[in-house]
Amino acid sequence: MPDKRHNKTRTGPMTIVELAKDLSMSRATVSRAFHDHAVINPETREKVLKRAKELGFQPNPLARGLITKSTRIVGLVVSDITNPFYPEVMTKLTERLQADGFNVMLVVSSPSRSEEEAVRVLLSYRIDIVVMLATTLSSAGAAACRAAGTPVLFFNRYESDNQSYAVTCDNELGGRVVADHLIDLGHKRLGYIAGRPDASTNVDRRSGFLSRCAERGITKVAESPGVEFSYEAGGVGARKLLSLAKRPTAIFCSNDILALGAMGVAQREFQLKIPDDVSVVGFDDIGIASWPSHALTTVRQPIATMIDLTADLTLALARGTAGAPAILRLPGTLIERSTTKRFR
Repeated sequence: MPDKRHNKTRTGPMTIVELAKDLSMSRATVSRAFHDHAVINPETREKVLKRAKELGFQPNPLARGLITKSTRIVGLVVSDITNPFYPEVMTKLTERLQADGFNVMLVVSSPSRSEEEAVRVLLSYRIDIVVMLATTLSSAGAAACRAAGTPVLFFNRYESDNQSYAVTCDNELGGRVVADHLIDLGHKRLGYIAGRPDASTNVDRRSGFLSRCAERGITKVAESPGVEFSYEAGGVGARKLLSLAKRPTAIFCSNDILALGAMGVAQREFQLKIPDDVSVVGFDDIGIASWPSHALTTVRQPIATMIDLTADLTLALARGTAGAPAILRLPGTLIERSTTKRFR
């Protein structure tokens, strides 16, 4: 027979107070039924959960968080979702966090919404942890989290004052590996196309590349200052470097999207063959880097391991067992494809 106790048209989701009234139980008893580790009679728990399913009741994680002090929500802050690297990471990281029992909330920082403002939006939902994938070196967002008592974890970047947890590729080492690769191939006229100047990834990759070049006797590297990590910016950088009287024979780009943009300009506007006339190297090893039409030589970030460590740290932070803040740097791997060759 149809249930007539709640046949009125609802204007919103059922509350736990209404469910408790329906079951003739106290709100506290009903609430305990939805907590795995709460002390409650198994038969009572089963009765509550069965009735909740019949009525379509869903616990409110925000309201529940007021009682448990935990919403099991992880907030992700990202600033460059047009870069294929970040959607790939967000998808895999979200899947792993959900498998660990967390919900994920995403906010995007942009010119119209600063990183700090994006973080404050997350904090208004009483999230447990913030994971920052945004690219800048600003520590304002992390400071807002600390002021609210919310742990913050950086992914593939780190805070400028090193007061937070971070899991990142060793970008400086990656830049050094690229320098060795190109110099070992016989290149002496080298170029660097930068990404965002305030991004820790760009700063470290440039530092590693230039310092290793200097150590190996190449003290002058043609540079194109960066504005953003985009295909168009890569083209602008290539246009500048390839217009030099003594243009570079090899160019290192701060990420793969820049490299693809640089390759496009080199081929279309300068009629150069890659790698016969100019070698190009990227960084990240995004999916399209391996496409036959690109076959880009790049530095592959250890994404799977970075995501595992980030998820493990998230769990540790949620349990209060993470220890002191630290930066975990993992080495990348040079993937040599068809955009670099020995200089003749």
